[in-house]
Amino acid sequence: MKLPTHKTKIVCTIGPASRSEAVLERLILQGMNVARLNFAHGTLQGHKEDIRRIRTVAAKIQRHCMIMADLPGPKIRIGKLRSEPIAFEKGDQVVLTTRDILGTSNHIPVDYGRLSESVSPGSRIFLNDGFIQLEVERISGDEVFCRTLISGPLLSYKGLSLPGVRIFADAVSDSDLEYVDFALREGIDALGVSFAETADDIIKVREFAEKRKKPVYVVAKIEREEAVRDFDGILAEADAVMIARGDLGVQIPLEEVPVVQKKLIHKANLLGRPVITATQMLVSMTENIRPTRAEVSDVANAILDGTDALMLSEETAIGRYPVEAVEMMAKIAASAERERGAIRALSDLPAYFKAHRTPSSITTQDIVSMNAVEAARALKVRYILTRTKRRGGPRLISRFKPDCWILSFGGDKKANQSLTLSCGVYPVCMENNINHLSVDQLIKFMDDSGLLERDERVILVECESRNKMNGTDSLKIIQIGKGSRRS
Repeated sequence: MKLPTHKTKIVCTIGPASRSEAVLERLILQGMNVARLNFAHGTLQGHKEDIRRIRTVAAKIQRHCMIMADLPGPKIRIGKLRSEPIAFEKGDQVVLTTRDILGTSNHIPVDYGRLSESVSPGSRIFLNDGFIQLEVERISGDEVFCRTLISGPLLSYKGLSLPGVRIFADAVSDSDLEYVDFALREGIDALGVSFAETADDIIKVREFAEKRKKPVYVVAKIEREEAVRDFDGILAEADAVMIARGDLGVQIPLEEVPVVQKKLIHKANLLGRPVITATQMLVSMTENIRPTRAEVSDVANAILDGTDALMLSEETAIGRYPVEAVEMMAKIAASAERERGAIRALSDLPAYFKAHRTPSSITTQDIVSMNAVEAARALKVRYILTRTKRRGGPRLISRFKPDCWILSFGGDKKANQSLTLSCGVYPVCMENNINHLSVDQLIKFMDDSGLLERDERVILVECESRNKMNGTDSLKIIQIGKGSRRS
């Protein structure tokens, strides 16, 4: 028996590019562990044929391959376009209609009958994971008149999102339960609950299966703000979770997605729930033989975060290089896993210093700067102050990435420029000679600048031993008196 080169599991969405037995066999051999069927697309007969082919191939090559099916859920999609892609330009007027028509460049059908109730003038509408953005101008009957804010190409059946807007639909509808019934009859291994909002959505699927005396493995897809809020409850009921970053990235601010991803993975790891990280992992490989460097880093960082599995969507469903995408993901996984222990140790710099530096190699400045950051975190200090000529002190503090600002006082403009790249350092140029700047002058400057509040503390760090003989490296915790001008 030969074990894989990587331990992270790979989930592949099956579609036109990957449903043949020949391609399925190559996908499994390259590292596919889970074949994902998206019930939002295709027919039940088509899914039944995919299930048969996947099982046939897995049995033939004697490999395990879980089959996971995603329920459609209340995802809103546009309808069929007459010709595609349609290219929108900024400023174009677009009418969204709930009527069953073939879409054109100015009339787009939407499969959500209560669209006009859910939006109002000024509402934002996102198409295709937010790559196209519209603003509602007016509503007339079943038609919503919009203006294009951000342009882009649009294909049939792409998703439509309404951030911060109530959707008049259950996460698990009666039609979803019909898909659950089909999945249970076909013996599908796992069910993905799309757009789950609370633990009740997971319980609803589980109880439906229990009434039919069938076991069910439920994967909760986290792609709504409500699901992030009730994540602990969902995690308690689900067998596994999927962080579906596409829709999540339009439901919450896009810049928050990486932090949310790390927090959710950590919580899932604590409870031993498998977690899948999904959406646009290697999306450029839909059209290109190689991914971007940023995508490679994204995949590796998800592994370092602690994800159990990575998912490919359009890369394997409709992409030109489905097998190569799986092969690349397996290579990235093997590389990241090889260095995981070392990376974890390096990421905690204070622990690294304590464990790996010898008394002869660690300097006084190392100790002072490290303790300054630890003190700042313990005391919830907002500022660490430094006043050194060469500005080496601020950089020594910056490497530990404190939560507070590092204010570096001095008069050398060139030295100030050299601090521009140091994280968290804010150089302050003062006319006074640095040697004659008293602590009171620094505090007065900060007070006059509106930076201080009453009764707060700041930390002053001075690193002089590198600059002169008999220099002193020191750390002082300064209590700001009640005389501060800010309240």
